[in-house]
Formats: sequence, C-alpha cells, structure tokens
Amino acid sequence: MENKITGHTRLVGLYATPIRHSVSPMIQNTAFQALGIDAVYLAFELGTDRLPQVIDSIRNLDMLGANLSMPNKMAAVPLMDDLSEAAKLVGAINTIVNVNGKLTGHITDGTGFMRSLKDMDIDIIGRKMTLIGAGGAATAIIVQAALDGVKEIAVYNRRDEFFEKVKEKLTYIKQQTGCNIHLHDLENESELAADVKDSTLLVNATGVGMKPDLEAAPISDFSIITKDLAVFDVIYTPRETRLLKEAKARGAKTANGLGMLLYQGAAAFELWTGKEMPIETVKSIIENS
Repeated sequence: MENKITGHTRLVGLYATPIRHSVSPMIQNTAFQALGIDAVYLAFELGTDRLPQVIDSIRNLDMLGANLSMPNKMAAVPLMDDLSEAAKLVGAINTIVNVNGKLTGHITDGTGFMRSLKDMDIDIIGRKMTLIGAGGAATAIIVQAALDGVKEIAVYNRRDEFFEKVKEKLTYIKQQTGCNIHLHDLENESELAADVKDSTLLVNATGVGMKPDLEAAPISDFSIITKDLAVFDVIYTPRETRLLKEAKARGAKTANGLGMLLYQGAAAFELWTGKEMPIETVKSIIENS
C-alpha cells in the first residue's frame, strides 16, 4: 500500500486530550490506503477551550469530518447542524460528517458494540442483557441496543452522587425506545445474580480491570457466570481482563473491546466515505500493534 499526499487529499481529524496513544490513526489510514481513498487521518491534542474554532475549521477546510473523544464528546453537540437519532438520545457524539458545510454528529460506539457481538455469534435482539457501568460508553451501548431491539437491559452502577441523574437518563431512553431499562445498585449482589441468570449477555462497560489494578473485576461473585452466558468487556488493554479469564474458565463465550473499537471506527469510516472498511486488513494491523 502506497501512501500519497496530493493536492486533492481530504483531512479527517481526531480531537481529544490525551490522544497520542490512540490507535485510530493507524486504523483509519490503513483503510484509506487499502481502498485507494485520497484522505489522511491525523490526531490533534485538543480540549474544549478551542473546540468551536476547530469545529468551524471542518467546514472552512472542507474536511471529510472528524472523530471526537473526551473531553469533547458532549461539548461538540450544540455545535452541530444535525444529530443522528442515537446521538440525540446519548447526548454525545464521537463522529462528525461534513456534507457541503453541514455538520452532522453521530455516535458510533454502540454500533461498534452491536457489530462486535456478531463475531461472538451472539444474538441479543428480543432478549435481555445485563450491563455494569453508566458512563459514556455504557450509555452509547444501552441506546444502540435499545434502538436495535434488545428487549430488556438491567444496568448496575455504584450508588454515587450521579445515581439519580443516571436513573433520569435511562428513564428517558426507555420512554423513547420502548426498551425495558432499569437501574440497580451494584452492591446488591442478589439482584445482580438474578438479572444475570435471566440474561443472554453480561457487559462490563467500566474501566475496572485496566492497569494498574489488573486483578480488579466489576463483580466479586463469579459463580453467577455460567457456560450459557456470554461476557463482553469493553476494555481491550489488557486483552483479557480478570473478568474474562473467570468467565472463560466457566465455559462462557467471551470478547474484549477490540472488536468494538474496530467496528465503531468502521462505522465512522463508512459515514465519511460511503465505503465499507476492509475489516480483515485493518484487524490484522491492530491485533499485531
């Protein structure tokens, strides 16, 4: 694959801080090159202070669009001309598409999650899932699962100062989608065990299990995991968290967040280019990174 920059090369930006660790430039530039698309994807260390000017530059420089990560995902919402249905429900965006100066904000995290379940051979449409966490990634997953037709989502989070606000948000999503979504205190282990027993899928949408505490897990009683359950962890570094190790030992299907990362990027790529990302080519690159 030859990388050429021409007078017609279009730009896609990634705006976040910190961001230099991101694998997204590698993913997107590999895809551009593989399909011969005259575009380049660059990361910019950027917080909310200069975000309005940078969003304007997407129009002024006729960029294809951009990706956003923290702390810009919510701050960019009022700067958009339009929002996708999922972005409206989540209240955050991670992808901007520029069409003739009109900027539309999308959230592709949930799309990436749902697509990655196909690699697990797991179908949760019309079924129940249990999810741990209520942050940005969790909300995107909940919204897309609800929009796609998941019947019931049991959400567990620590009862902190944001618990009631989370309940209000989930109630709103429930009203808009018709999905039965209910919030519980993560410390209520008996309720958690009952919900997991009735679920097809258990999802960890928190950062528990990342460095430096690799022995940490979002649950303490691993006996609630059986071979009939699938377990998904949004974490991809390490590739196998303690939760996934314990689940695998009990015969459950498991997957880390690498697929979600790949497919959310693929959804953004398709929005910018109208073409499907060459998944196998990109996957081989990131698996060896």
